[in-house]
Amino acid sequence: MNSNKLILAFAGLLFTCNIFAQFPEIENNLDKKVKSFLEENANNWRDMNVPLSDGKLMYDIIVENNYKNAVEIGTSTGHSAIWIAWALSKTGGKLITIEIDKNRYIQAKANFKKAGVARFIQTRLADAHELVPQLPGEYDFVFSDADKYWYKRYFIAMDPKLKSGGCFIAHNTLMRANGIKEFLDYIEGLTNYDTTLDSSGPSGISISYKKE
Repeated sequence: MNSNKLILAFAGLLFTCNIFAQFPEIENNLDKKVKSFLEENANNWRDMNVPLSDGKLMYDIIVENNYKNAVEIGTSTGHSAIWIAWALSKTGGKLITIEIDKNRYIQAKANFKKAGVARFIQTRLADAHELVPQLPGEYDFVFSDADKYWYKRYFIAMDPKLKSGGCFIAHNTLMRANGIKEFLDYIEGLTNYDTTLDSSGPSGISISYKKE
């Protein structure tokens, strides 16, 4: 094997090891199905889906805190929702995910079925600007990954519905998109939230816990 082929083979091995390292321990048939689906599609996610590392981070937060009632603002084609729903399968919870684009909504529903997590997800085709303020009930986990200039308004709408100890996560916080700085300045200034910024991934996320 020449040196170029050896380098490519080594790079492929590192990539494969990195993917396997991102997955939680397999405990049952659903875990096997979800993991298999995510592995098969690891290089196929487009349309503003989250990277693998951010999906695993949210999985860990949900499981470790035993969250059960989750909302996702911005489904895209479903990568993040699959991670969230996978975690909720461990806690006995459910996810409401909202997408405005019909094609992405249809593709996401198909992906949820293929991954085996459809029963843990309620998928809404709607304008989140209108639906989020109208959502009834209380929640303990919110993931915001829709239009960045509306992040602050999404948070303000969900804040009264977020339980003490709950978590609000916003994606793409390393972007200079209109609204990101305004949102971060606002939430970091709140005394009843502890907010940290995770820049380990390519897009950055903010993680805000509502104090007890």
